[in-house]
Amino acid sequence: MGQSSSAHGFSPTDSNYPHHRCSGTGHSQSEFFYPTLSEEDDFPISQPCENRDYTDGLPDECLALIFQSLSSGDRKRSSLVCRRWLLVEGISRHRLSLNAKTEIISDIPTIFSRFDSVTKLALRCDRRSVSINDEALILISHRCINLTRLKLRGCRDITDLGMACLAKNCEKLKKFSCGSCMFGAEGMNALLINSISLEELSVKRLRCMNHTVSVEPISIGSNAVCSLKYICLKELYNGQCFGPLIMGSKNLKTLKLLRCLGDWDRVLETIASRENHLVEIHLERVQVSDIGLRAISKFSDLEILHLVKAPECTDAGVVDVARHCKLLRKVHIDGWRTNRIGDVGLGAIGEYSVNLKELVIMGLNPTVTSLLAIASNCQKLERLALCGSESIGDAEVTCIATKCMALKKLCIKGCEVTDEGIVSFAWGCPNLVKIKVKKCKNVTGEVADLLRSRRGSLTVNLDVGEVDVEVVEVVDGSASDGGALEEGIEFPPIARIVPILGAGGVIDIDTPSTSNFGRSSASTSRIGILGGSGFVACTFRRWSNGNANENL
Repeated sequence: MGQSSSAHGFSPTDSNYPHHRCSGTGHSQSEFFYPTLSEEDDFPISQPCENRDYTDGLPDECLALIFQSLSSGDRKRSSLVCRRWLLVEGISRHRLSLNAKTEIISDIPTIFSRFDSVTKLALRCDRRSVSINDEALILISHRCINLTRLKLRGCRDITDLGMACLAKNCEKLKKFSCGSCMFGAEGMNALLINSISLEELSVKRLRCMNHTVSVEPISIGSNAVCSLKYICLKELYNGQCFGPLIMGSKNLKTLKLLRCLGDWDRVLETIASRENHLVEIHLERVQVSDIGLRAISKFSDLEILHLVKAPECTDAGVVDVARHCKLLRKVHIDGWRTNRIGDVGLGAIGEYSVNLKELVIMGLNPTVTSLLAIASNCQKLERLALCGSESIGDAEVTCIATKCMALKKLCIKGCEVTDEGIVSFAWGCPNLVKIKVKKCKNVTGEVADLLRSRRGSLTVNLDVGEVDVEVVEVVDGSASDGGALEEGIEFPPIARIVPILGAGGVIDIDTPSTSNFGRSSASTSRIGILGGSGFVACTFRRWSNGNANENL
């Protein structure tokens, strides 16, 4: 970052040194005239200074760019070097996460006087602490009028009044996410009415909407109806009150309904009856039947479909979707071992979904018939996961190895395959870069050595330990699409909070979490539509994060 002096103590480009330049452009150094120095000329020679700060001549904008390229920890430590660095780091920080305990209210003016350019804010409070209240939220909203993203987690003392004031002061919000909060429909309506630019809305466990009493519907006359592109609802007892908002959002592209009670067929039918632009749909443990899938089949722009543990859906509904949604490129189906979706539905996917790139089959029992159709017709298939199937054996796996020429990543878990089937990948699937085999009791460690010796570039992840096919991996492809932030199938943990300022902890929102939620046992995995959170972390999410340059 510093500038070193030349051997003679000057540079031809030094502004203090007299020189003349010919008119015009593109001249070489020979076209410039530089006077020569005689021995009698007294020319000052700069001496190196051991205590010189070479960043003094660096503009604040350049220093801010350097800070933005640092990790959260390095950025905090760098801000303590000197007062200037502290100032520049503060005004250039746009992303902030606070430990939203009630004690932080006295430090809010100090925090946001230093970080006065924050546009992305996360407020998190753990279960054992008392969260910030309306007063603190209103104070923050006055300080952050340019806020575009806001995440609330565990802020149980915020009411409709605080949300109404927030909505009026922060009209530039584009993304809003809340979980385990206590405000109700009135506060949500205030947010939607005032946020004319709101594009993404994520609501999880909004407790005031989980009572059996009637809940005020979310207003369809809000300004956000025209701007909303992403809606995610999780674990809402009265999630149906968002029905009018979903049905009225004409520019909606992504809809995720996860463990929300109520009949959702009517909502999907209403969306299908008008012009829509839905590209991605996630349905997990919700009451939806073939009627809803028939409505989804009318979404001509649909590219991504996740159908997880919806026991009322059958082959007929899957066939309708596959036949009419010709742009499908990612399909995840978890049949929950109900055997209502099988060769007929999967065969239709293989026949009509020629653009398919990612397929996850869980809790289904396909045979060679459907897998052959998929392997033969889906020539663009790059990622495949087969989990918890009693019918997938060596014949089915060999069919994949023989036909799937474009396949790059394969996951087999809890299936009846043996070494004979796995070894077929030593010669098949020429583009395969990674294979993962877990909880397959008939597969031994010897096949891994054979694969590595035959294909040195192939990454082999083989787990021949304890068999537990009831708990299988859920693959979430939304991360590879650059969609909204943190909406995987697994419950998002509370981020690790590192206190560095006063009573409130200030960290960068990207600080990794060290929390770890337990998995539900197999005996409780099917109890209630809202029961249990035992989902294992996603396979392809880890693969895509480790291979970001492969454009998965």
